[in-house]
Amino acid sequence: MPAQPFTALAIGEAIRRGELDPVALTRQCLTRATDSDAVFISLTEQRALVEAEACAQRQRSGTLRGPLDGVPLAWKDLFDIAGTATTAGGKVLGKTPAERDAEAVRHTAGAGMVCIGKTNLTEIAYSGLGLNPHYGTPHHTPPPTSSEHEHESRNENEPRAPGGSSSGSAVAVAQGIVPAAIGTDTAGSLRVPAAFNGLVSYRPSQARHSRLGVTPLADSLDTIGVIASTLEDCLAIDDTMRGSAPLVRAAAVPEQSVIVLDAGCLDDPRVSRAVGDNLEACASRLKDAGFHIVRRRVASVADTLEAITRHGWLGAAEAYTEYRALLEGPDAEAMDPRVRKRLEAARQMPPDSVVSLYRLRQALKTRLREELAGATLLTPTVAHVAPLLAPLEADPEHFSEVNLATLRLSMVASLLDSPAVALPSGRDDDRQHTSLQLSGPCGEDEALLRVALGASSALTA
Repeated sequence: MPAQPFTALAIGEAIRRGELDPVALTRQCLTRATDSDAVFISLTEQRALVEAEACAQRQRSGTLRGPLDGVPLAWKDLFDIAGTATTAGGKVLGKTPAERDAEAVRHTAGAGMVCIGKTNLTEIAYSGLGLNPHYGTPHHTPPPTSSEHEHESRNENEPRAPGGSSSGSAVAVAQGIVPAAIGTDTAGSLRVPAAFNGLVSYRPSQARHSRLGVTPLADSLDTIGVIASTLEDCLAIDDTMRGSAPLVRAAAVPEQSVIVLDAGCLDDPRVSRAVGDNLEACASRLKDAGFHIVRRRVASVADTLEAITRHGWLGAAEAYTEYRALLEGPDAEAMDPRVRKRLEAARQMPPDSVVSLYRLRQALKTRLREELAGATLLTPTVAHVAPLLAPLEADPEHFSEVNLATLRLSMVASLLDSPAVALPSGRDDDRQHTSLQLSGPCGEDEALLRVALGASSALTA
């Protein structure tokens, strides 16, 4: 694939026209994946070539299965792929190969997509930074300079955290290995790596997808989704993972769309200057495009953040319950110490806090729906840009602090099961990416997606 973004839908169209050989493309993807550093945990080379050859035969006979037939795709190593172990980013799970594909994998294969392999992640998907001591950490790659005269800072070329937990999926797309990759999101694990790598992601409402064949972290919070370079790719593949043909969605009419810019998030001193300034600039561009931008505090967002601060993270309690037997068994010492420490900390979470969070969750979901009243919420995706990697690896306490700060804003949509779209919003002085998030009430995915398509078009025009 060329260095410039080559989207999944563009690849599919080129294959349909006979302008691109899916077998040659697949070989190129496999070569790049093999040459990459810590991006993939395993490759499915034989399967990929068989699927690509089958696509080539369908192209010759005029029987392609749809707009994504022959398009390469990578999967976070939480998804079962028949004949491969699902490691969940560690050394203690997945000791035997999966017998069958996860349902989402099966649906994409049925649409002709080509499975390249399984990407790296934080062990059991339990961190927003993407570090992995077992398979290495895929490095976040800064964007290219727009000019040879552009200022070059002291820190801009130092390795950065890739974002997690879907680190390998994001880096695989950012490095042009595949046009799109699949991840999961429990507290921000799609949106954070997309934000750090200048990509697009879509966190669906949980009920939108089957998670059959996906290793869990926190059952009431986990969802699956896509990371790509365009929202159109994310949505086409999301439809495919549900077993549907990709829908053609009309973007919302800007003049009929209200976007609420949460002033509470922008006024928060924990939001970096670059993130805030770039969000304001994007809001101004959306207003110029015709969207109605309303700046005000959204009480349900503030109350959700306060509930998490007071009671703790619900996902921590669910993750501890999920992996308690592992923590108490002989394999615990083989886990990433950072992950093990975070799981152990949840052991002390008071039962009344857990129950309070479940109760508050339902009330806050209702309040958000009432507050927005058909509008779309606009916030930062993450309060800061990708942090330097070396200090995170060297200091466990620093890692813990930065991890919580990284996930703080994205946890809101996760707790409220809000559909959310992360879009690039700009860069800071070190050429690091910033990101904005558009979200809506639980279950109102299609309304959100129409607004997000319109906003994405306005911001990239």
